[in-house]
Amino acid sequence: MLSPRRLAAAGATAAVRLRAGVLCVLALLVLPLACGQDAATLLARHGALRLQLESNPFQRPLYIESSQRAGKLKGDIYARFEQPYAVLGPALQGREHWCDILILHPNVKSCRPASGDRLRIDVGRNFEQPLSAAYAFEFRYQVVTATPDYLHLALNAESGPLGTSGYRMAVELVALDARRSFLHMSYAYSYGLAARLAMQSYLATAGRNRVGFTAVGRQADGQPIHVGGMRAVVERNTMRYYLAIEAFLGALSTPPAQRQERRLQLWHASARRYPLQLQEPASGVYLKMKRHENQRQQAPEQELR
Repeated sequence: MLSPRRLAAAGATAAVRLRAGVLCVLALLVLPLACGQDAATLLARHGALRLQLESNPFQRPLYIESSQRAGKLKGDIYARFEQPYAVLGPALQGREHWCDILILHPNVKSCRPASGDRLRIDVGRNFEQPLSAAYAFEFRYQVVTATPDYLHLALNAESGPLGTSGYRMAVELVALDARRSFLHMSYAYSYGLAARLAMQSYLATAGRNRVGFTAVGRQADGQPIHVGGMRAVVERNTMRYYLAIEAFLGALSTPPAQRQERRLQLWHASARRYPLQLQEPASGVYLKMKRHENQRQQAPEQELR
């Protein structure tokens, strides 16, 4: 049996550990992935996903998962790249690079560096429209960690349309060896009553038959039953943003004057691999829209609004 003095010491130690755990949870609410995320953690995740990366419906080393709980949606993608961290890590850093990435998404109408560490992003429909018809977000761009073998970036926006909030996009990259890298991207946001009602209306009409990527069962003939509902929505959007990162990195070897066009071609070609989930504009329509939006980016902002 422990003496009263030892019991008191043990209680003090437990209290310190409890406070540390609470502080870490609170930090996660303010800065996602801030606790316990480092090169070793991401490498361990790569090892845990080895089977999924080797054998999957994507026929390449890629894995997606999603969750919906307590008014929050989150999608995660893990992917292995046959490109060295020494090339990919520096390429992903810099606000201006992230505008080159985000503008590839069909619903992103404009992206510009704003004051300080901010990015102004206008989000609208997947067809051509004036910026006055889009919703303006202001994201904070942050390099959380950057070492010779590990990178962690965060893009956060506190509010969005229809009462959505807490937008969090995080990207981690770790070196696997001298020629390969492993990337984790997460996309999450919270939604309130107005957003839930709007989403229910969409899911009952235009989005009724739309699905995500995760298989949640099998039909009698063995074909997969894909996740639906709001998890399907977040999975599709997470994939669109991931494909933008992939296209940006895939075009790095293209001469600078041709990279913008090459990124557009790569994004659309990748999206066409998943016609069941990503029902995007036709190639010519997408390319024309994005060329115009990229051209619009060059004009002074005060002329556009």
